[in-house]
Amino acid sequence: MSHDSAAFDFTTPLDRRVYPTTKWHLYDEDVLPLWVADMDFAVAPAIQTALAERVAHPVFGYTHASRDLKQALCQWSLARYGWEIEPDWQHWLPGVVPALHVASLALTQPGDGVLTVTPIYPPFLKVADNTGRTPQTAPMRAPTEEDPLWRLDFDAMEAAVTPHTRLLLWCHPHNPTGRVFDHEELARLSDFVERHDLLVCSDELHCDLILDGSAHRPLAHAEPRLASRTITLWAASKTFNVAGLTSACAVISDDDLRARFKRGCLGLMPSDNIMGETAAHAAFAHGEPWRQGLLAQLRDNLALIESFVARWPGVHLSAPQATFLAWLDLREAGLGETPQKTVLKQAGVALNNGADFGWPGFARLNFGTERALLEQALMRMDALLAPSGV
Repeated sequence: MSHDSAAFDFTTPLDRRVYPTTKWHLYDEDVLPLWVADMDFAVAPAIQTALAERVAHPVFGYTHASRDLKQALCQWSLARYGWEIEPDWQHWLPGVVPALHVASLALTQPGDGVLTVTPIYPPFLKVADNTGRTPQTAPMRAPTEEDPLWRLDFDAMEAAVTPHTRLLLWCHPHNPTGRVFDHEELARLSDFVERHDLLVCSDELHCDLILDGSAHRPLAHAEPRLASRTITLWAASKTFNVAGLTSACAVISDDDLRARFKRGCLGLMPSDNIMGETAAHAAFAHGEPWRQGLLAQLRDNLALIESFVARWPGVHLSAPQATFLAWLDLREAGLGETPQKTVLKQAGVALNNGADFGWPGFARLNFGTERALLEQALMRMDALLAPSGV
C-alpha cells in the first residue's frame, strides 16, 4: 500500500459539524475552536483505505491485537528511537486515560500518593481522586529570559513526594508545554524515581510529533534502570488524528509489572477496538510519508503563531519542541483572572483554560488545523491583544 505524497492535503477545510464532534459542537458556530487536542486534517490515505477494506468485511465481533500490528509498532520504535521492543511487551487497550487509571488501581493501594508535575494534561490531575489515592503535584519551572524552556523543578518534586508516594504519572513529550526532555533531565528524573522507589506510567503519545529536531528518548530506553518500573503508553491517536477510534498500547518489558497491569484491566477494559487497531496498524506500517507532511504543516503553523505573539504585549510563548499545542502565558495580557474566557467572549476563539492544567492565567492553543482557519483565529485575537495602530 503506497500513496503519492502529493495526495496529502492539509489545506482544504473539512466540515466537521456534519457529525457529532466534541471540538466543533461545544461552542456556537461563530466560535473558532482551537481547544481539545485533535486535529482538523484528513487522516492519511493509507488509514482511510485500511478502514474501508475492514468495513467491507461486515462482521465486527470481538478481536485482539494482531501479530502484524504488534510487529509494526516494534519496527516503528526501532527505526525512529533505536528502542527494540518485543510483541509480548505490548498490551493494547482503549486509550491512554483509561491506562492511567488502571495503573493507579493496579499498582498502588488506597491512600497511596500519585505524583505528577504541572502544568499537565487535565485527566492526570483527576486520576488519584478517581481511584481513591492521594493527589500530589509539583510545579515545573517556567521559562525566563535566561532560560526560555520549561524545566523540571526537582526541588519542588522533592517537596511534594512523601514516603507514601508510589506512582509517578509522567508525560514526555510534555502536554501542554511541548517540552522534549533532554538526557540530563531524564537522568535526574531517574535518580529521583529510584531514590523514592516509584513506579512510572509514562504517556509518550506526542513522541512522533517532534518539531524542532530534538531527539525523543523513550524513558524506559533512555534510562534502562527504570525499564522494570515503567509502563510506556503509546498510540497513533494524536500523531495520525484517530483519537476517536480509542486505541492505545501499554509497552511493559517487565513480566511481573505487565502481569499486574493486565490483571488491573480485567473487567474494566472492553474488548479491543477493531477499527482503532486497523487504523493503528495502517499508521505505523504505512503512515510515515503523511507524518512528514504533517510535521511540515505544523512547523509552518507554529511560525505563524510566533509572528502574532511577537505583536502582543504581555503574552509569552515558549515555542513547543513537540506537539501541535501552544502553551500561552496570558497572565500579563490584561485579560482578567481567566484569560481564556475573555478570549472566547471578546474574540470568538475557544482555547483551553490553563486552570484545568493546574496553571491559571495560561491557555492552550491547538494549531493542528488549516492555516487559513488558524490565521483567522489569530487575527481575531490580534484585534484584542495587539496595541491599537500596530
